[in-house]
Amino acid sequence: MIIDAHAHFVPQDLLAAIREQRSAFPSVRLVEDGASLGFSFAGHKPTRPVSKPLTDLEGRLKWLDEQGIDRQVFGGWLDMFGYEIPVSEGAAWSRLINAHLMAAAKAEPRLIPLATVPLQDGAAAAEVLQEAHRVGFAGAMIGTQPKGRGGVLDDPDLDPFWKTASDLGSVIFIHPVFESGDERVHDYGMANAVGRITDTLIALSRIIYSGHVQRYAGAKIVAGIGGAALPYVVGRLRRNFSLDRDKLGDPDAALASFYYDTIVQDTRALRFLSDVVGPDRIMMGSDMPFPIGDLAPLGIVDETGFDDAEKASINGGLAARLLGLEAA
Repeated sequence: MIIDAHAHFVPQDLLAAIREQRSAFPSVRLVEDGASLGFSFAGHKPTRPVSKPLTDLEGRLKWLDEQGIDRQVFGGWLDMFGYEIPVSEGAAWSRLINAHLMAAAKAEPRLIPLATVPLQDGAAAAEVLQEAHRVGFAGAMIGTQPKGRGGVLDDPDLDPFWKTASDLGSVIFIHPVFESGDERVHDYGMANAVGRITDTLIALSRIIYSGHVQRYAGAKIVAGIGGAALPYVVGRLRRNFSLDRDKLGDPDAALASFYYDTIVQDTRALRFLSDVVGPDRIMMGSDMPFPIGDLAPLGIVDETGFDDAEKASINGGLAARLLGLEAA
């Protein structure tokens, strides 16, 4: 079974439900854009509108067939997660998204959903994650900056979420949301090329040094975008750890426990990732439908020169084990 382990999807029915239930979310302003929607959360700058490729199920299935991919793991669209809105609204917003992600997966079994949770509050996020597991989700896709720009995943308020994720053995896919607050990336397309990397690198480094990775070891943490430069800076992370071992978590242990996708767009980088963490920690992914992703994702796995057993694991075997698809 060939599995794309990193994609995004917004069911059309979810957009219709949001329009119908807009009165339930007073902190969410809908920005109509033709047949699509953008969102302003708690008065913040509106998001981009939901693009057609995010909602195009027919086109998605056609692409899967063209690429020879059997199934696809998807989260929602990070711009829609709404971590800035009040907790009660945020929990209801996450539940609404999750209901439609799961309904889409039940209608089309090739799709495997990851839930969203209200990271603006750790207790609420834990409750929604528990509910998600009860209805069939294997875990959640979360953004790097809870509570909006500048939030951190090692915030003590989020401990109930991390404990629940560990207790449940959740797959927790950490995905960039912003550009780490650095305005210099807003030219030359650098928000995607560089900013998403720095955002993810900072978020992951914080939960490494805070000890969260060891403390909540039951959670199966996926470090998106090929680990976002973690393999390249591990020497510096290790050196920093050696200077303050009593207070910092061990970066080598953390890197050995993470899982990674293949979205690095360079065979040398993918080979280096494999050399650092092992091919058994890597899953093929596309970041579909975003152009910055890899929309022919089997190619880089083939061209990097993995052996047959490694390819089988990267192209679906590991994802199947993590998500419990083998047992299913």
